[in-house]
Order: sequence, then structure tokens, then C-alpha cells
Amino acid sequence: MRIRTLTLAAASGAALLAAGVLPASASGSAGPASTQEGSVSAADLLAKVTSCSQISNGKYKTDDETSANIPVCGKNGAVFWKADMDIDCDGQRTSKCNEDTDPWYQDDTAFHQSNGKPLKADSLPYVVVPSASSIWKYSSAGIKGGGVVAVIYNNKVEYAVVGDTGPTKIIGEASYATAQALGIDSNPETGGADSGVTYILFKNSQVSPIESHSAAVTLGDKLAKQFLQNN
Repeated sequence: MRIRTLTLAAASGAALLAAGVLPASASGSAGPASTQEGSVSAADLLAKVTSCSQISNGKYKTDDETSANIPVCGKNGAVFWKADMDIDCDGQRTSKCNEDTDPWYQDDTAFHQSNGKPLKADSLPYVVVPSASSIWKYSSAGIKGGGVVAVIYNNKVEYAVVGDTGPTKIIGEASYATAQALGIDSNPETGGADSGVTYILFKNSQVSPIESHSAAVTLGDKLAKQFLQNN
């Protein structure tokens, strides 16, 4: 779990402006062959989350130094929020995710693979949910480890799982692999997106095994179709 400060975010933004837009492969591995997972379009999903029926008791910050202005919203069969994306590189130590690449690196995740090992942030798309607090308790909304999440950015849909928990007052974080798939700079120290990311978490869903991305895509596509029908 990383907590990006405004100073770091600003420095990153300035660097990107100076260098121009970086391709997805700039951070060390090629982007996905397809910009769209499943058969449901980003536009169709976003059309269902234009208004918010707030279910959280308060609002979240996107970073340590920002104001709390992000609510968790409820829909039939799902919850959602619109925030930034900080990069989580926690879990199994790899060449891309370790103490040298990520100053905030931790060698564990809240939820584990079927073999008991932590998740792999650089290969598994997963999303971080805020730890339970007086603001919101994710489990009370039917959200669980391994639950399916549709992550939408720049007209792209990526299916991920709920894989880790973060600070109680901050929202908007996903794994290195999630960022890669969406064309977001996945550098755990300087990457991420400052805004424009929508997270739709499907209630009472669970991918088994949690580490199977193909299973997440199959289930996610099914639940996304139901989401469109029920909202």
C-alpha cells in the first residue's frame, strides 16, 4: 500500500508534461494486446454511474494531503467510486515490485492466492479497498476478497479482483498490473493517475481461485451485463 503525497504527484505530473505521454510499455513491460476486456463497453458502464446515492457515512481522500471529497455510492448489485489511481506493488517480491522499486513496499496482501501466498501485484490486476472504519465497512456492502471489480479509465475496461486493503481514510488504488492494462504509468513511486478512474465493485461476487485473471474476466463480463440490466 502506497500513500502518494501531493508533492510527489505534482513532481510526477511535471515530469510527464515535460517528457510527453509515455506508452504503456515505458515502465518495463508491454501493454495488453486488447484495450477492452469482456463485451461490455466503458461507455455503457459509465452511463449507469453518472449520479451517486451515497452509502458511506463520510467521504474519502485520494491522497494524504487532499480534502475528503470521494463518496462510496450504491447501485443495484454494486458499489462504485470515482477517484485517482495510486499504484500498489505489495505482495510477492518480484523484479518489478520490491523494496528497491517501491519505497512503501510490503511483502503481503490482505487476501492470498489459493496456495496461501500473497498476491503478485505486477501480474494480477487487483484493487485496494479502504480498511473498515466509521466511514464505510466494505464487507457490510457485500464486498469481499476476490470480489470482481470493473476498473474504467480512458474508455477502457479492465476486470480486477479485490486484493488488498489500505488506509481507513484514503481511496483510489490498484495493483501495478491493473495500471499496466489500462495504459497508466505503473511505476509504484511516481506513476498512477491523478483522476478519471471509476471503480465498480460487484456485490457478493468472488473469483476462485483469486489469482485467475481469466476467471475474473469471465465473471466480470457476466456481472457487468447484469449490472446494465438492473440499473
